[in-house]
Amino acid sequence: MLYIVPTPIGNLQDITLRALEVLKTADAVLCEDTRRTQILLSHFGISKPTYRYNENDPRSVARCLEALKGGKTCALVSDCGTPCISDPGWRLVKEAVEAGIKVSSLPGPSAVACALAGAGITGGAFTFLGFLPRKAGKAAKLIAAAYALNHPVVVYESPYRVVKMLELIAKTLGDDTPVIAARELSKVYEEWLRGTAAGLARELGKKSKVQGEFVLIIDRPAEPEREKENEPDPYF
Repeated sequence: MLYIVPTPIGNLQDITLRALEVLKTADAVLCEDTRRTQILLSHFGISKPTYRYNENDPRSVARCLEALKGGKTCALVSDCGTPCISDPGWRLVKEAVEAGIKVSSLPGPSAVACALAGAGITGGAFTFLGFLPRKAGKAAKLIAAAYALNHPVVVYESPYRVVKMLELIAKTLGDDTPVIAARELSKVYEEWLRGTAAGLARELGKKSKVQGEFVLIIDRPAEPEREKENEPDPYF
């Protein structure tokens, strides 16, 4: 049995009761970084063997799969948030499903969902791109294609590259493209920055040091409200 277990994106109190129960009862915990995961387990008084899962190492995937085939119950976690969503895990899940191993995915913390809920810009569709390629040309093409769908576009970015990413968004979509930048979500220094791509790039560029992981939500310029009084109601 393989459980996909979301872990807090910052505030440890955001872990769910069900996640704690799975971590307590699993035979082993598969993780990105055993040191990070041990901090989480120790905080909640859980003592379990932890094994590093390396998505890019076929031997690591094979070892984890063999444990599952042998009847072990394993909990798959990432350093923070939901595994397989811009984090390792999907390859093991895919092979486990193909091998007929039962997989259960638990709901829980996710930076993209947290940011969108607090942005106040959509209750519907959006396009999530995660971490973009390092090459500017490839990243620009992805941003432009996603933006053409007329939905908000969400990307993750590190504090070391966020200014360059905002500059790339401005260059690709226009300086006045609205962007919401959510930083350090659920943590003590959580911060929300709202403005244009070019404006936020300048604002963050003035700081001597930028800290914290970012969720960038690329919005569309506000459209003037149309007169709807004489429009027919499509549902009646």
